[in-house]
Amino acid sequence: MDYFILILIVLISLTMIPIIYRLVKGPTAPDRIIALDAIGVCIIALVGLFSIYMKTSFYVEIALLLAILSFIGTTAFSKFLEKGDIIERDNSN
Repeated sequence: MDYFILILIVLISLTMIPIIYRLVKGPTAPDRIIALDAIGVCIIALVGLFSIYMKTSFYVEIALLLAILSFIGTTAFSKFLEKGDIIERDNSN
């Protein structure tokens, strides 16, 4: 069972190589945002697998924190690309 988890960790790590390439060389900004989100998902999966491998639940909390930060980052980048502003201020005074 431990070898299976180690093989999965290596495979997910190898999967991140083309994603990093897309992050660096992406032709458009939305491609880069999707690549950044995919890297976040891969890191969350790696932390979860490492938690299973180490037989502890401590790393699950780190994975949840990374998931929240990844979601907020992807949402903020997407909103910035769409509207050019992340936080809208009403200056009607």
